[in-house]
Amino acid sequence: MKKAILLLMSIQFLVYLGFGIIIPILPEVIIEQQLNEIHVGGLLTVYALSSFFIAPLWGSLSDRIGRKPLIMIGLFGFSLSFLIFSVWIDSLTMMYVSRMVGGVFSGALYTSVNGFVADMTSNEERNKYMGLIGMSLGLGFIFGPAIGGVLGHISLTLPFTASAILTFLLMIYAALVLKEPVNRNEGKKRTIVPKGGMDLWKYRVRYLFLTSFMVTFLLAGVEATFQLFQVKNIEITPLQIGYLFIASGLVDAAIQGGVVRRVKHGSETKWIIGGQVLTALGLLMFPFTGSLFWAGVSLSVFTAGNALARTVLVSLTTKESGGRYGTASGMSYSMDNLGRIAGPLLFTWILTGISGNVYFISATLSLLTILLIFIFRNNAKPVPN
Repeated sequence: MKKAILLLMSIQFLVYLGFGIIIPILPEVIIEQQLNEIHVGGLLTVYALSSFFIAPLWGSLSDRIGRKPLIMIGLFGFSLSFLIFSVWIDSLTMMYVSRMVGGVFSGALYTSVNGFVADMTSNEERNKYMGLIGMSLGLGFIFGPAIGGVLGHISLTLPFTASAILTFLLMIYAALVLKEPVNRNEGKKRTIVPKGGMDLWKYRVRYLFLTSFMVTFLLAGVEATFQLFQVKNIEITPLQIGYLFIASGLVDAAIQGGVVRRVKHGSETKWIIGGQVLTALGLLMFPFTGSLFWAGVSLSVFTAGNALARTVLVSLTTKESGGRYGTASGMSYSMDNLGRIAGPLLFTWILTGISGNVYFISATLSLLTILLIFIFRNNAKPVPN
């Protein structure tokens, strides 16, 4: 079982690494080819959009034909998406095709891996192992931009070639190691709107769902525009971006490992508000970047606030679910996905029009989100157990 869990963690790590690895490379490619900067947002959005809508179909298919076949298909398709991007990096059309292919097959991997874990664990073990899978997702998203920046310094195609080879080797290993679970649980697939999810919108937990959207929306928007803006400001390189994302990733890990565990029950809303204030401060620092050091400080401040608000928000949402933890988590995941779809496209569109002023607007949105937390605290309609 330990081998299987480690392999499944590796798969989920690669799924989110695949989303993040393009972040420091894409602006460089778009600038070199003298394309409209909005394509940076478009290429990030099309990945999230493809995954969001196709994942429920993959989930239904995995219930019928099994988890392992879907994992094999997903790994092959994911490897293919990296290869397409590497070979046709000079073609805007093929870059979009690559990202769509990656998004489609990441949906297959996400749903089949979660289903696999649900099948092979008892109710008592499931939270522990789902937590490990969730941790690997977070690590993939943190280290994706860092790896992309470091390898991209050697060659813009190297991160994608390396990822294609690594994913293909992982597929071969999975074919040898993974065994189809004996028991297959229905209903473990991810849906666009979780069953019973709309019922939760009748209660005050809806304000937490909206906050979850906004927190991810701001994060995805910064990831799409930070390098584009800093290229104009301080002529930042993909390698430097990689280093900055490594630093901010360590800040993220420190917040989640050292600060969040100290949050006492009942004080969650104060920490979320503090996180949003810190997020707004980081955003307000971006336009005044005059050096690489200042860029790193502002990104780390933003990351600290976003990580704090995001992690505490997940905990509070489950507490407010009235015992419907899976439904509430599924709805939060759907809102996160919507944030990843809207954030890159909208931020890059605004950036092309008003440049650094986009961060003043986003800082204002971060502070306005605090109103949702105040409304949540003053609402006396929790989800009944």
